[in-house]
Amino acid sequence: MNPIDPTPLITLLIHAGIIAFAALVHGTIGIGFPMIATPLLALISDVRTAILLLVLPTVLLNVANILRGGRWTHSIAVYWPLAAYGMIGSLIGTRLLIFFSPEPFLPLMAAMLIIYLNADRFGAGFAWVPRHPRIAFAVFGLSAGILAGTVNVMLPALIVFALEMRMSKTVMIQVFNFCFLFGKLTQGAVFAQAGLMTTDVLMASAPLAGLGLAVMLLGMRIRDRISTEVYRRWLRFLLMVLAVMLMVQFFRR
Repeated sequence: MNPIDPTPLITLLIHAGIIAFAALVHGTIGIGFPMIATPLLALISDVRTAILLLVLPTVLLNVANILRGGRWTHSIAVYWPLAAYGMIGSLIGTRLLIFFSPEPFLPLMAAMLIIYLNADRFGAGFAWVPRHPRIAFAVFGLSAGILAGTVNVMLPALIVFALEMRMSKTVMIQVFNFCFLFGKLTQGAVFAQAGLMTTDVLMASAPLAGLGLAVMLLGMRIRDRISTEVYRRWLRFLLMVLAVMLMVQFFRR
């Protein structure tokens, strides 16, 4: 009798642990699921496989976060161009991911985050963002979409935009997840057209999506206790952590 190979079970448990952790963070602060889950899953597989597995769970979590908080239609009515440009950027980025390695984009995004977090020292000005919202929609929407398509992390460009526009916490979460949703749907459609979004991928990601939703609902219970100012500080901290993670992931390849 041949012994049972424990590797698939161990891999499944690792995937579940990563999804649960990322979903808990997303439920608590309304963002962060793909940002956390993608590099962690990529450590045990590769970036493209990680992104494919996260399409369905990310869509489910995005919808739940858009509906929560009330007045979501008002937030979307104001900031829908950001998502529209994000869809275009995601289409471009996903095409790039199919034909090219995503690794070169990692240090580029890390550099962008470092520049933003040290904008005062570098003399980089972002004061134009609230004065020219139409241009800002295009610049940050396209950037977010391209990043989402290539490295599955749309958040950095959106955080920069939201902090400069001085959005409230609830509006930030709704707009972020609205952009995530349409960017992810675009990405999924491109993957399906390329034959990468297979039945096996959907079957593997479906239970992960259910687990992610359940854990995220637990995290939502403490979200209302976080003030907008604390939330903004957390966002800047997340950007710093992400920059470090991107550089580590790049150099380990």
